[in-house]
Amino acid sequence: MWYWAFKHVFLGPLLRVLGRPKVEGLENIPTRGPAILASNHLAVMDSFYLPLMVPRRIYFLAKSEYFTEPGLKGGFKKWFFTSVGQIPIDRSGAEAAAGALTAARRQLEAGKLMGMYPEGTRSPDGRLYKGKTGLARVALDTGVPVIPVAMINTNKLNPPGSVLPRPARIVVRIGKPLNFARYEGMQGNRFIERAITDEIMYELMQLSGQQYVDIYAASLKERKDDKPSSDAPASAA
Repeated sequence: MWYWAFKHVFLGPLLRVLGRPKVEGLENIPTRGPAILASNHLAVMDSFYLPLMVPRRIYFLAKSEYFTEPGLKGGFKKWFFTSVGQIPIDRSGAEAAAGALTAARRQLEAGKLMGMYPEGTRSPDGRLYKGKTGLARVALDTGVPVIPVAMINTNKLNPPGSVLPRPARIVVRIGKPLNFARYEGMQGNRFIERAITDEIMYELMQLSGQQYVDIYAASLKERKDDKPSSDAPASAA
């Protein structure tokens, strides 16, 4: 109930005013049955504008920190993200990642639409980064189609680190479904998983017009975090 209330009553009208969104290729999303929506990831608002423009309910995997913050604020966040279809996942290790993929499979087996970000995190600079292979594993295990989705200009409306949105024209561009039935029975083959992931990222690059960078976005963020500040004392070595 709250998902539809936020979409049509509380948040949806405001998001439409701020982003003046339009959707292209909506006919590529099936009216029923499971599918993975594989999207680029520019901003937090991606997870708001994609559900706003797609008639069917979409479920997303979200970092568990959104659900575990203490206090009144934390309680509100947990209620809100649960209400809008976010599924908490622990991203701290290999076992946690396996649990996230299991949660995604469960939704697909129930005939749901699953939204996934193959980059694994938001782009730090608007470029498209190397995809992680978890989505490919889920696609191979379930046999569901993968539908590439390009979110455009969400990073202009919601720049990294910003609190208040800035008006921008949002476009949700949906590509044709990708079918990987030719790889049936090849689950667990890391070369096949990489080939599928790279095919998805190529489609996202074509749809979004983003420059592609063949490294993981998370690794770039880690490098920036580890870089000493300009006013730090130089090493004596």
